[in-house]
Amino acid sequence: MRVELVPPATRVGFMGPNGTFTEQALLSQPDLAAADTQPFDSIPDVLNALITNDVEMGFVPIENAIEGAVNVTQDALAFDLDLRIQREVVLDVQLNLLALPGTQLEDIHTVVSFPVAVAQCRAFLREQLPEAKIEAATSTAEAARQVGEQQLAGVATISNPLAAELYGLEAVTEAVEDHVGNQTRFLLLAREGVPAVTGHDKTSVVVFQQANEPGSLLAILHEFAARNIDLTRLESRPTRRVLGDYCFLLDFEGHIGDEVVSDCLRDLKMKQGNVKFLGSYPAAGGEGEQVRRASNANWREAADWVQELRDQMGR
Repeated sequence: MRVELVPPATRVGFMGPNGTFTEQALLSQPDLAAADTQPFDSIPDVLNALITNDVEMGFVPIENAIEGAVNVTQDALAFDLDLRIQREVVLDVQLNLLALPGTQLEDIHTVVSFPVAVAQCRAFLREQLPEAKIEAATSTAEAARQVGEQQLAGVATISNPLAAELYGLEAVTEAVEDHVGNQTRFLLLAREGVPAVTGHDKTSVVVFQQANEPGSLLAILHEFAARNIDLTRLESRPTRRVLGDYCFLLDFEGHIGDEVVSDCLRDLKMKQGNVKFLGSYPAAGGEGEQVRRASNANWREAADWVQELRDQMGR
């Protein structure tokens, strides 16, 4: 699998400040780590910088294994912006309870962190710090920066080892998340362009129902089932038009360059009318070519059979 590399001079915006899980995921990609990376205060700020050409690419979270979709990213892609996904990155998340060096668990009276991180550690906080005050920060890294730079005694944050290193903190307790195997998925975005087929790809689309009627979702899903295309994610979101009107965000294995995928999208567009293409891009994780190769072969066999029948017309 060959992933297209990002040139070192490329400006890549990410959700800051320095020390966020977003930066940690970005730094896991050697080409992105070597690029001109620029932190922004929030996900909307990253996306706005991309639209206004202040950066050439944006790197943002899209979903977490425990808390689900990051709606601010998801809705911006579905409704507000025309961007293309260039790559996905999956990060194994470990949440540590950080504080000033020498701090003991019994010294902590306040925990400040990003609300999503706090939500992933409810059991630990309830059992180990039941009296602690919980305060919200705009990111895990911002919370760590506050504790470190302001030397806040008795205040802890839930963050990652990168933030601890940057802001002079130590882990009071490691791995405080409630569930083992926590992961967050990130997307590399650009204003345009579709990466080449790698053999291990995903495609993301938004499908707006032509009519809200019984079986409409089943009709959409049938297009994938009929072609043996594996859906890896399905989310519904209100369309912002009227109560009860929903669209569907789908990720599935394969690339627009695959015959079976292009055939599927062609039928979806014909039958549903409004389909927004978000991108075909290299997938994270292990290889998954075998099923897709078989699907393409089956599609070509079926297409050849139909063409032979059509060739008999007028004989």
